[in-house]
Amino acid sequence: MSDEKNFNYISFFTATIVDWNPILYNDKLKDIIVSSMRFMVNDGRLRIFAFVIMPSHIHIVWRVKNERRTQDIQRDFLKYTAQQIKFELERSNPEILRKFYVGAKDRKYQIWKRNPLTSRLPSIELVEQKIHYIHGNPERGKWKLCENFEDHEYSSAGFYYKDEKRWDFLMNYSEAIDE
Repeated sequence: MSDEKNFNYISFFTATIVDWNPILYNDKLKDIIVSSMRFMVNDGRLRIFAFVIMPSHIHIVWRVKNERRTQDIQRDFLKYTAQQIKFELERSNPEILRKFYVGAKDRKYQIWKRNPLTSRLPSIELVEQKIHYIHGNPERGKWKLCENFEDHEYSSAGFYYKDEKRWDFLMNYSEAIDE
């Protein structure tokens, strides 16, 4: 990705745990991700329109704000959440943490796979398509985390389909189109 500042674009972001390890079944680890999203919104770095936390990966539809670079936001988000996940695993489940040992020069553990995916969503149709995709993720494939996608607890689907206010950092994408 270039150094171009792309804060005007709504983007689709995906990050995956190393080796697709399903550590995000743990609610404490999911709460770390949620608290980081909340912080970044409250700090004026992002607008978050949709998300889902799956056992081994996350999807977020967001817009980077205030002339920040997407790669800087991704780096900060993944570094912070990895560090907090590491601390939680050290406390609660050190045997799981050992699976993430890399012993590299710049880090002992690697939680997130390198090179997360970010793609721009230049049209409202693509934004809606990605939001629909991530909301349906928990009921598809091998996961089958819920019967109805809008019931998955760690997702923005309830915000859109049930008018739930649980996630105070979310903004409806339709309110941000002309932003």
